Amino acid sequence: MEELVRTNDPVLISYLESILEEAGIKHFVADGNMSVLEGSLGIIPRRLLVHSDQIQKARMLVREAGLEGELRPETGQV
Repeated sequence: MEELVRTNDPVLISYLESILEEAGIKHFVADGNMSVLEGSLGIIPRRLLVHSDQIQKARMLVREAGLEGELRPETGQV
């Protein structure tokens, strides 16, 4: 899996999840439950992960949504 986006914004994560789901791209939100450990402050960013064989399509969809600035650099697998 590769990291697509890392953010503290739960609305952004939800929006991107809906885009990916609509396109049939399987994904996983890592660190989504870390708020229990951090006291619900939203300090620890959530990571939106996509399978390596679908990462380019996912990146294209994020760009088309006008959120290119949210993309993580292309560095390889997580």
